[in-house]
Amino acid sequence: MEALLEFPVLTTKRLNLIEIQQEHLKGIFSLFGDDKVTKFYNIKTLQKPQDGQVYLDWFQKRFKEQAGIRWGIQLKNEEDIIGTIGYNNFSEKHRANLGYDLQSIYWNKGYMTEAIEAVVEFGFNNLNVNRIEAEVMIGNIQSEKLLLKLGFHNEGCLRDWMYWDNKHFDMTMFSLLKRDWILKR
Repeated sequence: MEALLEFPVLTTKRLNLIEIQQEHLKGIFSLFGDDKVTKFYNIKTLQKPQDGQVYLDWFQKRFKEQAGIRWGIQLKNEEDIIGTIGYNNFSEKHRANLGYDLQSIYWNKGYMTEAIEAVVEFGFNNLNVNRIEAEVMIGNIQSEKLLLKLGFHNEGCLRDWMYWDNKHFDMTMFSLLKRDWILKR
């Protein structure tokens, strides 16, 4: 895999997946300031827009280090982002860890399906990973159904896998292998 010198922009029928920049801080707040979004996430619900700066900085740092990549999900012909998607980490010829989130007012409209398909395609073809994983907090039924619909396999419960806010959480591991994605196409 060649280093990603420029941030790649991905497009789908209705979305642009773009680099998250300073002007998207309001969108990050709209996203992570929503209790419905943070319910199954290891972050506290944001209280003010500037609280999102830590996430914006982290997304940019991961890309600069070539250790992860996170796109802002933007409706075509709109300025702000409505969610984020990407790989928290990845290693060539091995695996990538998928993460995603969407403002709750955009749920159940097929946007995340489009975004995941584009990012999975990028992971297999451009990052040259063999396996894409997604860890889902127990109880996040919508996310589980979405991943299964897209061909991910439920590998089971990872007991006390996540430690956050002084508590342990069980997570369900989902995976998609490159060979299965190719067969599905």
